[in-house]
Amino acid sequence: MRSDAVIIGAGVIGAQTALQLLDRGLTVTLVDPSPPGGEQAASYGNAAWLSSHSVIPPSSPGVWRQVPRWLRDPLGPLAVRPSYLPRALPWLWRYLRSASTPAKVEAIARALRTLLVDAPALHAEVAAKAGLAHLIDAKSGLMHVYTDRTGFEVEALGWRIRRDLGIVFEEIEGEALAERQPDLSREYRFGVFVPEAGHCRNPGAYVAGLVAHAESRGARRIAAMALDFRHSGGRLGAVVTTQGEIDCGTAIIAAGVRSGPLAAKAGDRVPLDSERGYHAIAEGDGPGPTTPIMVGDRKVVITRLEQGVRCAGQVEIGGIEALPDWRRAEILKSHLVAMFPGVDTGRIRFWMGHRPSTPDGIPCIGAASGVAGVVHAFGHGHIGLVSSARTGRLAAQLATGEALEIDLTPFSAQRFS
Repeated sequence: MRSDAVIIGAGVIGAQTALQLLDRGLTVTLVDPSPPGGEQAASYGNAAWLSSHSVIPPSSPGVWRQVPRWLRDPLGPLAVRPSYLPRALPWLWRYLRSASTPAKVEAIARALRTLLVDAPALHAEVAAKAGLAHLIDAKSGLMHVYTDRTGFEVEALGWRIRRDLGIVFEEIEGEALAERQPDLSREYRFGVFVPEAGHCRNPGAYVAGLVAHAESRGARRIAAMALDFRHSGGRLGAVVTTQGEIDCGTAIIAAGVRSGPLAAKAGDRVPLDSERGYHAIAEGDGPGPTTPIMVGDRKVVITRLEQGVRCAGQVEIGGIEALPDWRRAEILKSHLVAMFPGVDTGRIRFWMGHRPSTPDGIPCIGAASGVAGVVHAFGHGHIGLVSSARTGRLAAQLATGEALEIDLTPFSAQRFS
């Protein structure tokens, strides 16, 4: 088999990259053992936000003080499975150090903003070309809600950084919030609305549709797992898969949480791990948000989708092999019912998936150090869906030697060396 470019992974990053490479006239092969947009995929079950303001890393100054409590509480917002703790400790140490000062948080936010700015419009453009415009709402805006102003002030650092980066937001209090969110529990009296953001109405269908569109344009998809790279003199010659070798001049690693071993074979050891996330979705047209919301004190996101009202959140560090702990999804169900009384609890379904996460919350996008022709495009953690449109553009620019539209220095995999 021969292809100009092989994309390892047919998730949202791989799909966006494939379309960009096809636009440039390259032949493209997608390699993934699972169906695009299926329930195994990270994007299938995410919060569906196109949150161009998601520039604040998961960690924050002083968060280390909460780690002992988290480790004691297996059902807290961040939990570590005891059996996995020895393997997780180096990752957790980097996680805590990465955002240990306001200056570090600001540096990460500046980098992420370059990746996320204008993301809803980029997605709307891609979706329109693929016949998927109905799945992208680029103008819905997104809302953060708190019981009162105090909760908002606890997150003052993040909101100050967003404002400094040019992100505009509107504060909403009391009855004004109730008018905007009539189904929301009256316990919540303060909100922040971010008008530049948007959301996807069905992430799984969006990913499946993008891949189908790429295939209709000539991309080939192979149900296989990539194992290694064949190279000579430091130059890529082929991707080795469970279905044989595919000769190519370019390979893009976009395999989500399974990207780490491939990156190592291309010369870069990246501390990549799964932030296991859960969701509970109340199917149908019951009570829910008029605008997707992040609930400050509960650390969950609630979004009305085509399938119903989804409550997503939780972070569990436990690797990719352990079975789900459905008690964590039950917590999300309780949050959903508390936030929107009247939810039909008889129509709630659960899901668990894997966020491919680096400890500093910054994805790896750039050329591999050990094999010329291999490009990294993985590790997007909590921002995979929103960042995918620009990541696809950047991966294509790297693959074809074009000028890059943003500085990729902060995204280099070599920062972990």
